[in-house]
Amino acid sequence: MRDSDHIPGYRVVIVTLDAHAAGPAARVSDSLAESFPGLTVSVHAAAQWAEDADALERARDDVRHGDIIISNLLFIEEHIRAILPDLTARRDHCDAMVGMIADPSVVQLTRMGDLDMSKPASGAMKLLKKLRGSAKPSASSGEKQMKLLRRLPKILKYVPGKAQDLRAWFLTMQYWLGGSDDNVESMIRFLVSRYAHEAAWRRVEAAAPIDYPEVGLYHPDLPDHHITTDLNALPGPKEPVATVGLLMLRSYILASDAAHYDAVIRAFEARGIRCIPAFAGGLDGRPAIDAYFRGQIDAMVSLTGFSLIGGPAYNDSSAAVETLTDLDVPYIAAHPLEFQTLEQWEHSGGGLGPVETTMLVALPEIDGATNPTVFAGRHESADHRAMAPCLERVDALAEKTLRLAKLRHATPAETKVGIVLFGFPPNAGAVGTAAYLSVFESLFNTLHAMKAQGYDLEPPETVAALKDAVLNGNAAQFGQQANVAAHVPADKIVQSTPHLDEIEAAWGRHRGGCSRMAPASSFWVTNSATSLSACNLLLGTRAIPCVSFSRRGSRQRMRSRSSTPGCGTALRPTCFCILGCMAPLSLCRESKPV
Repeated sequence: MRDSDHIPGYRVVIVTLDAHAAGPAARVSDSLAESFPGLTVSVHAAAQWAEDADALERARDDVRHGDIIISNLLFIEEHIRAILPDLTARRDHCDAMVGMIADPSVVQLTRMGDLDMSKPASGAMKLLKKLRGSAKPSASSGEKQMKLLRRLPKILKYVPGKAQDLRAWFLTMQYWLGGSDDNVESMIRFLVSRYAHEAAWRRVEAAAPIDYPEVGLYHPDLPDHHITTDLNALPGPKEPVATVGLLMLRSYILASDAAHYDAVIRAFEARGIRCIPAFAGGLDGRPAIDAYFRGQIDAMVSLTGFSLIGGPAYNDSSAAVETLTDLDVPYIAAHPLEFQTLEQWEHSGGGLGPVETTMLVALPEIDGATNPTVFAGRHESADHRAMAPCLERVDALAEKTLRLAKLRHATPAETKVGIVLFGFPPNAGAVGTAAYLSVFESLFNTLHAMKAQGYDLEPPETVAALKDAVLNGNAAQFGQQANVAAHVPADKIVQSTPHLDEIEAAWGRHRGGCSRMAPASSFWVTNSATSLSACNLLLGTRAIPCVSFSRRGSRQRMRSRSSTPGCGTALRPTCFCILGCMAPLSLCRESKPV
C-alpha cells in the first residue's frame, strides 16, 4: 500500500557516501525520461550532512517519497543514525529498497520482490556465503570477490524462484561498482523495469553491466574512459626527472569525476615528472602497487583520501606498513574534501572536522604517509557538485613530491639535514624534554647512524657530551636556552615567509622574537657547532604550533613560534628531521625545503 501523501512522478533515490555518482545520474536523466515518463533520479551524499542540514532534510524527504531506493557506502555511525529511521519507515511502502556495500543495518533493509534480507538466510544465500570463502581482506581478495560477483548472476540465472531476486541484487551491485554513465543508466533501467508498479514499464530492457578493469591505469590523454592496463600506453615526458606513482579511486574515474586527478597529472608532468596514475577496485591500494609501482617509482602519492588499505569500514595499518616498507619510497597523502564544500572549508574556523581529520589525516599517517594536504573539493554552485582542484595547492603538492623524489637519489655529500628538537614551552629550558621520549638518546643514535651511512660528521661519543654541546656552549653569552650558531633578524624571516599577510589576517601579528611589530628583535637558531662545521648539520629548537587544516587565511595556520622558518632561512637544509615533536613538520608551515 502506497503512502497517503504520494506526489505525482516516479522517484529513484540514491543515498551514498559522496557525490561522485551525481554526474552520471544527471547525464542519463534525459535518456531515462524518454523510456519512463515522469521518472526522476536524485543522489544524496551523506558526507555533506554534517555541514549542511538542508542536504540531510532533502535526503530524508526524498526517501519518504521514493519509489526505488538504493543505499550504499553508509558505514559511518552518524550517517546511519541520521537516515536509517527514514529508510526503515519507507521500506514497506516503496517498490524496492536495495542496500549494498554498507553497514549490516542498511543491507538488512533490502527488499526486492521475494528477496527480504531482514529474514533468515535462504538456502541460496547460505550457499553463496560458502562460495565467498574467508572475509579477511588480502591483496587479492578484492579481485576474487569481483570475479565471484560477475560469476554469480550467471549461475543464479538458472535457479528458479527467489534466487532471481537475489540475482537482481548482485547485478545491481555489479552495475554500481562499474559506475560509468552507461552502467548507472542500465542499473536504473534494470530496477525500474523489474520492480516498478507501472505495468507498462516492465517491457523495457536493460543492457548487461559493462566490465571495466579492476586494476588499471588512468590518464586524461587516453581515449574513451581514459583507462588502460598497459604501462607502455601511458603518455608522459620524454626525459623525466623522476617517476611518481599516483593512487586514485576507480569510482571517480568511471564516473568521469576526475578533474582533480587531471590537474595533479598536468602539474606533475609540467615539472618533468613521469606519472603512473593507477587504481584498484575497492579501497585496497596493494593490487595497483604490485601491478605497476614496484621497482618503477621514486615516490608515491595517494589521492584517494583514505588509508592505504581500507576506508570508512575498516583499516589495516599493519599490512600497510609492511607494503610501504617493502616499497621503500616516500609516501605522501593528499585528499579531496568530501565532507564539506570548498567554500565551507575556506570560511571555516575549525578546518577539517573530526571525521575528516581521522580518515584523511590520522589513519594515513599511521600507515606511514607524510605531508597530508587538501588538494581538491566540490564547489557549492557547481553543476552536480563535480570535483574541482585547488590549483595552488596542487602546485605545492607537485613541488614537494619532486623534492622528495630527488632527495631519494641524493648522496650524503649532497644532503644537508636539519634536525629540529622539541622545545615546549618555548624559552623555558624545555629543549629535548618531551614526555616519555628520549630525545637526546634518539639524536645521538640518529647522528651515529648517519655517520655509518656516509655522512661527514663527528658526533660526540656520549649522550651527555652531545647534550652539553647543544644546550651549553655560548648559551649564557647570548642569554639563550641553547648553544647559538646563527642569528636570523626578524626582518629576514618576515621577507622570506610566504602568505604572511594571510597568516596574520587569520591569527593577528606574530608574537615573540620574529614579530613584525618589533623589527629589531632577533630569532635564534641553535645547533651543535662541531657537527655543523663537519657536515653542515643544523639542530633547531621549536615550539609546538597551534594548527588546523583550514584554507581561511593560509595553507596551515600557526600561532606559536617555530624554529623551522629560522632553520630554513639560515642554512637552507635539504630536509628536516623532527625529534620529540607531537606534530609533523607538514603541520608547521609550507617552508621551501622539503
